[in-house]
Amino acid sequence: MRHVDLCSGIGGFSLGFEWAGLSSPVLFCDIEEWSRKILAKHWPDVPIAEDVKELANDPDGLVPDCDILTAGYPCQPFSLAGERRGTEDDRHIWPYIFSIIQTKRPSWCVFENVYGHVSMGLDEVLSDLEGQGYAARPFIVPACAADAPHRRDRVWIIGRNLANSNSPRLQGSEKARDTQGSGQRCKEQLARRSEVRTMANANSKRQQGQRPQGNASYQEANGEGQTAQSFNGSLRDFWLPEPAVGRVANGIPRRVDRLKGLGNAIVPQIAQRIGQTILQVNAQEIDF
Repeated sequence: MRHVDLCSGIGGFSLGFEWAGLSSPVLFCDIEEWSRKILAKHWPDVPIAEDVKELANDPDGLVPDCDILTAGYPCQPFSLAGERRGTEDDRHIWPYIFSIIQTKRPSWCVFENVYGHVSMGLDEVLSDLEGQGYAARPFIVPACAADAPHRRDRVWIIGRNLANSNSPRLQGSEKARDTQGSGQRCKEQLARRSEVRTMANANSKRQQGQRPQGNASYQEANGEGQTAQSFNGSLRDFWLPEPAVGRVANGIPRRVDRLKGLGNAIVPQIAQRIGQTILQVNAQEIDF
C-alpha cells in the first residue's frame, strides 16, 4: 500500500507499518528540521514536505495518491499538560489534514494523539470522518500494552473508507450499521478503559516481572541484548532499561532534539499491530 505520513515525527508509523508488511511511505511531512533529517536518513528516496498547511492548499498537486494516510497531529491543543485552547490554538491543524483526506480519499486513515483528546476535539474528528463516508473508531492503547516500561496512554483513531468500497461486505445494511453510532462506540470504548488497563497489566510480561527472551544471534550482533523478536514472536517490543537522564550530558550531540523527537514519537510496535490488523481486514475483503 502507498502511505502518506503527515506529522511524521521520526517515522514511527512508517516503521511500524513496514514491520507489518503493510505499506511503504510515498510522502513525509514534518515541521521540525531535526525530524526531517532523521526521515531523510532512513528513507532517503521519499520526499519530505515541511508544512501540512501548504499541502492542504494544493493536495492534488502536492500530495500523491495513497491507500493509507496517517498523522500524529500536534497534541498541544488538547493535552492536559497544556492550556487546552483547542481550536483557538495555532497548532490545531486537524482541519488541514481533513481537507487532504477529502481530496485524496485514502482507503484507511490512522491517527494518534494524547488521552486529553478524548474530552476535547475527538468528537470533531469522528464526525468529520463519518461525514465523508469513513467508519471511524477510537482505541485507547497504552505503551505498556506493547510491554514498554511506561504507561503513555494514547488515543488511536482508525478510519475505513466505506463510501469508495465496492466490496459486497460493505454494502447495504451492514455498511449503514458500520457508519453509524461511532459516538456510542466511543463511549463504550472509554467505559472499558479500566478493563483495558487490567488486561495490559495482566498480559504484559514486564508487568509480571518477566523479561522476554530474544534471538541470541541478533543479541550478539548488536552487542546490547536488543532483539527484533519479542516474547510472542510477532512484535518488535523488547525494551531495554531506560538510562537515567542527568542535568549534564557531555558528548551526546543534539540531545535536546533527540529527547523532543522521542517525546513526540508514537510507539511503532502499536502501529505494527494496527498494520497487521489492516492486512487481515483487506485479505478478508478479497476472500469475500
